[in-house]
Amino acid sequence: MSWYRNAVWFLKGLREYTRSGYESASKHFVPADLEVNVTGRSFMITGANSGIGKAAATEIAKRGGTLHLICRNKERAEEAKSEIITETGNQNVFLHILDMSNPKGIWEFAEKFKTEHKLNVLINNAGCMVNERELTEDGLEKNFATNTLGTYVLTTALLPLLEKEDDPRVITVSSGGMLVQKLDVSDLQSGNVTFDGTMVYAQNKRQQVVLTEQWAKVHKNIHFSVMHPGWADTPAVRSAMPEFYERMKNKLRTEAQGADTVVWLAVSPAAAKQASGLFFQDRQPVATHLPFARTYSSPEEEARLIEALEELSQRFKPT
Repeated sequence: MSWYRNAVWFLKGLREYTRSGYESASKHFVPADLEVNVTGRSFMITGANSGIGKAAATEIAKRGGTLHLICRNKERAEEAKSEIITETGNQNVFLHILDMSNPKGIWEFAEKFKTEHKLNVLINNAGCMVNERELTEDGLEKNFATNTLGTYVLTTALLPLLEKEDDPRVITVSSGGMLVQKLDVSDLQSGNVTFDGTMVYAQNKRQQVVLTEQWAKVHKNIHFSVMHPGWADTPAVRSAMPEFYERMKNKLRTEAQGADTVVWLAVSPAAAKQASGLFFQDRQPVATHLPFARTYSSPEEEARLIEALEELSQRFKPT
């Protein structure tokens, strides 16, 4: 089955995820959707110092939004902040240094943030693809800790803050690579298989889709969405997938093209009219499973994912 999924996915990617795929899809965009002023609204973006996160932050700043950039590397983050302010003229750009693979640190950050700021939109963009199995100081597999558990902890910790605001939204940057994976809750930290960083990443991205669907069912007054940016030319792609990059570099989207749907989901009134919990690509909701790929999960499996993440999350919550 894996060869079928991978083959169908790659052909789909060549048609839809490349720069030409974006150019084709963008012919149907409504320009007025992004002709908005979001002055007074507060946006948090994880992994905002480069790539899609920085591109999204820049576009939101151009429209007047207050930005909270969540970054791991202080030096690169300061540089990104300065560049965003210089390009947009928006001074309301704030920096927070945080490692999204550290659940205790995320809890502590979120609890402090809730006492000092408001938040209208959370954009879960930070991610990592470590190609060798690596454990964090807490003994967590690093991809899972960053992509899944970190996203879960930050989102659930900030839900009470989001619920206080008008038109609250949560956007998670997933990947079309999740289409090749069926949710697997039996080995969340990939300790019982031959480790393949690309497939672990894809599994994490499937988990993010399931999380978004589950959150949308429970928190009716928050608009949840998850999206695929397409294949974009970002520093993360170049470093984590060098062979893919070399083969595809002339076909990759720009960072701004990859970030377009993130921005649309974050600021557009049109996006809020879509049902909560959907998976988006190029401003359109799309299927979360390939035809005949047998990647559907049961309600019991999805409940077990939530239970496992909640248990882990509570383990690291400060008392």
